[in-house]
Amino acid sequence: MTTEALFAGRYRLERRLGVGGMSTVQLGFDTRLERYVAVKLLAEHLAADDGFVARFRREALAAARLVHPNVVQVYDFGTDEESERQFIAMEYVEGSSGAELLREQGRLSPTDVVDICAQACRGLDYAHRNGVVHRDIKPGNLLRNPDGIVKIADFGIAKAADDSDITRVGSVIGTAAYLSPEQARGDAAGPPSDLYALGVVAYQLVSGRLPYQGTSLTDLARQQETGPPTDVHALVTDVPPALSEAIRRALAPDPARRYASAPEFERALRDGLRGVAPHAAGEDATAALGATTAGTRVLRETTATRALPSQRRANADPEPYEEPASGRRTAARATAPTRERRGRGRLIVTLLLLALILAALVGGYLYLQGVSNEPKLGTYDGTTQQTLDELRSTIRDNTR
Repeated sequence: MTTEALFAGRYRLERRLGVGGMSTVQLGFDTRLERYVAVKLLAEHLAADDGFVARFRREALAAARLVHPNVVQVYDFGTDEESERQFIAMEYVEGSSGAELLREQGRLSPTDVVDICAQACRGLDYAHRNGVVHRDIKPGNLLRNPDGIVKIADFGIAKAADDSDITRVGSVIGTAAYLSPEQARGDAAGPPSDLYALGVVAYQLVSGRLPYQGTSLTDLARQQETGPPTDVHALVTDVPPALSEAIRRALAPDPARRYASAPEFERALRDGLRGVAPHAAGEDATAALGATTAGTRVLRETTATRALPSQRRANADPEPYEEPASGRRTAARATAPTRERRGRGRLIVTLLLLALILAALVGGYLYLQGVSNEPKLGTYDGTTQQTLDELRSTIRDNTR
């Protein structure tokens, strides 16, 4: 292709970035939007295979739905009319892949491994929630840019979970060393398969070797079923045992024994780096249920112990309350003097009022009649009742 010729009428291809089993990736310049992109070309010998062409297009449709910081963005896809080659134009990530980091450094520090795999967990979680399974997670498909952002690339063999499977029944897709046991058996791949592959990546990045060193797919499957791989902590002493356990759980042959989701795997990795071991599958729910049951039992026992007598006899008839005899006597003694004092007070006030009224009446009469006029006073003797009657009569006589 000459420098003047444009692929698909808009891309100027400059250099090759990588080669895969079914495609080649080249660096291209989008002349319309004036930016660099990665152009993925389906291999020429596969262009005549309708199944591979359909899967290749499927990659574009599945990946184009994913817009996430930790997923390589798909910009365009189609067919170049001149060469009749299928292509996908996607985001170009400048930086290094996990495979390149392994070749350069041999192995990565536990901190770097957790950072890379944790970001990959976020991208996988987003893809899984949108019904997309990657099915080919490996170090070469994890790209880290100069800012430390990790992006998942190459959804070339991904499949939408809600669509029918294009591949033949029993066929195996993906790089063998990272295939989960269920994929190796030819079973359908799901989110747990991606988490298994990411567990293999974490094991390899932190130790510099694969968990299983099989010479064939059959040998690899046999090792997976035999037992767990060598503990990472036994290979690299600076790896915390808790982190080693977090990685080993992702490699469980039974999908149900792995992590329930990518965020759970991310939490286990971060906790493992701090020395906190992950819970076994199903242990969280069981522990929570046990704690709830125990707490309920203790609460009931405490309540029953501290309950008032009336609460413990909730179903019995209520008993009438009887005041103690000493209490009644005390109340009676306290009440009697109070009533007596009130009675004497009322009598004194009444007499004072009567005296004031009498003095006012007598004074008024003397003022009107003159000092020489003497009031008609009677003689008061006899009983109290007779004295009161005579007082009333005197008042009437002097106020008539």
